[in-house]
Amino acid sequence: MQKLLICTDLDRTLLPNGTQPESPEARALFTRLVSRLEVCLVYVSGRNLALVQEAIQEYNLPAPHWIVGDVGSTMYQFDGDRWKSWQSWTQQIAVDWRGLNAVDLEPLLTDLVEISHLVLQEPAQQSRFKLSYYLPLDSEKDALQQYISDRLKEQNIAASLIYSVDEAMEIGLLDILPANATKLHAVEFLMEQLDFDHTNTVFAGDSGNDLPLLISPVPSIVVANAHVDLIAQSQQQAKEQGNIHSLYLAHGGFLGMNGNYSAGILEGIVHYYPDTQIWIE
Repeated sequence: MQKLLICTDLDRTLLPNGTQPESPEARALFTRLVSRLEVCLVYVSGRNLALVQEAIQEYNLPAPHWIVGDVGSTMYQFDGDRWKSWQSWTQQIAVDWRGLNAVDLEPLLTDLVEISHLVLQEPAQQSRFKLSYYLPLDSEKDALQQYISDRLKEQNIAASLIYSVDEAMEIGLLDILPANATKLHAVEFLMEQLDFDHTNTVFAGDSGNDLPLLISPVPSIVVANAHVDLIAQSQQQAKEQGNIHSLYLAHGGFLGMNGNYSAGILEGIVHYYPDTQIWIE
C-alpha cells in the first residue's frame, strides 16, 4: 500500500472516555500505525480546535496532519508552529448560509426555543458555522428537526441538522450546520484535495454525528463500544443506501484486544487493508 488516509472521531472512538474498558496496548499500537510515512492522519471531531488540542495532550495522542472540528464545520492544517484554518473549506461551506453566521441564525429560532425543550449550548460550543442546542432524550426530535429545517428553508438557508447523544450527560445534542459542512462532506473534501479515494481511506466513529460517514461509501468502522442504537441505525441505513459492504462493526479478538476505542479502529483498518497488519506487529 502506497498511502492511507485514516480519519477518526475522538470522544469514545479514539479517546477511551466511555464506560467500557480500553485494551491497555491499543493506543500505543495505534500510534505505531499512524507514525508510518504512508499514513495521513485526520481527527474528525465535534470538539473545537482548543478542545481537540486538549485531548491530544491529555491522552498522549499522536499529532494529526489535519483536524476537522465542530462536527465538520472547521478544518485546520498544521503550518509551521500553529494550526491554520483552511480557508478553501470555509469559503465553500459559507455559500449555504448566504454569508450569515450562527449568531445570525439563532434569532430565527428564538420563538421555537421558548415553546420547546431546546436549550442553547454554552458559547464555547458554538462557532461561526455551528449552532448547537441541548434537548432531552425523550423529546420529539424528528418532528422538531423537521420544523427547524422548514423554518430555515423559508429564509433560503441550506442547513444540515445533526443529532447525537452525549452519553455521559445523558442528553441529546442538536447541531445546525451548513448543508455541506457535515463530517462526511469534510472528509470527502479532504479526499479530493489530497488525492485519496475509497480504495485508500478509512473512517472510524461511534455516535450520531458520525452517521453520515458510517452509512456512506467511505470504508467505515463502528468501534465495539458504540451504543447499540447507533450500531443498529448504521447497519439499517447503510443497507438502505447500498453501502453495507463499506461498514465494519468491530467485535474484538484482533491481537487479543476487545474492539473498544483504538482497538476497534485497528481491527477495522486491518479488515479493509490486511497489508497494514505488519505495520503494527
